[in-house]
Amino acid sequence: MLDNKRKTSLIALVGAVALMVSAPAFAQNAADPAAPAAATAEGNAAAAPAEAELPPQISHGGKLNVGTMFMDADPVVKTVMIGLMLASLFSWATLITKMLEFRSLNRSTDSFLEAFRGAKSINDMGRIAQSEDFEGNPLADMAAAAAAEVELSRQAGLQVTGDHRDSTIVRAEAAVGAVQASLARRLSGGMQFLASVGSNGPFIGLFGTVYGIMNSFIGIANTNTTNLAVVAPGIAEALLATGLGLFAAIPSVIFYNYFQTRISAYGARTEGFVAELMNAISRQLDKGA
Repeated sequence: MLDNKRKTSLIALVGAVALMVSAPAFAQNAADPAAPAAATAEGNAAAAPAEAELPPQISHGGKLNVGTMFMDADPVVKTVMIGLMLASLFSWATLITKMLEFRSLNRSTDSFLEAFRGAKSINDMGRIAQSEDFEGNPLADMAAAAAAEVELSRQAGLQVTGDHRDSTIVRAEAAVGAVQASLARRLSGGMQFLASVGSNGPFIGLFGTVYGIMNSFIGIANTNTTNLAVVAPGIAEALLATGLGLFAAIPSVIFYNYFQTRISAYGARTEGFVAELMNAISRQLDKGA
């Protein structure tokens, strides 16, 4: 019985102490019942401006397209995009130029070979090769160089037939080799540009992407919000730079491989013509022409 009284007294004492501790806070809340609501409203009001401060990317009513993303991009990212678009434009211009060049080159070569195979002498070969119809054709230039070398040897008083036949052919081959070297430089024009765009375009675009995403994270830190409407435009602009890099690089790689094949094919054709030309000159020298 005594123990129960002690337990009851201890519980009552603990309850009184708890009541005394909580009484001031309860009294304050009772005196100002709107305080919690005001504090909550004040907190919301303080947080609201941070979420309401939208970056300049959101300036088209939330409607994004390639044009608006480009116009709203950071100057550095915009410079990268412009450079990649110009590189892509020059790549397509190179494609059109070289396709027209190879078409004209093959047509002219076919016509020249048909006329060349009808030549009756070395002088006749030179006359056909120097015709205006075949001006600028590499094979015609080779034949003209070989015929001119034989004629120069004759004008210098050298024997070009008999025992001196081989030395004459060697000089003719050297003249043809000089024309072949210039042909290689001519056909490879623009290829270095295509190779550079194909290999470096994605990395240039990636640089713009990294820079743009960095600015997006800085904007997140400044606005103190991760609202998708705030973050998405900056990231979309950054990714556009990578897209333009791939847009410039992929055609450049395809064009480069395509024209390398065309150049190799025409190079093989010139090698075959050199053999045909030397055989024709050798036959004419043996005939004493």
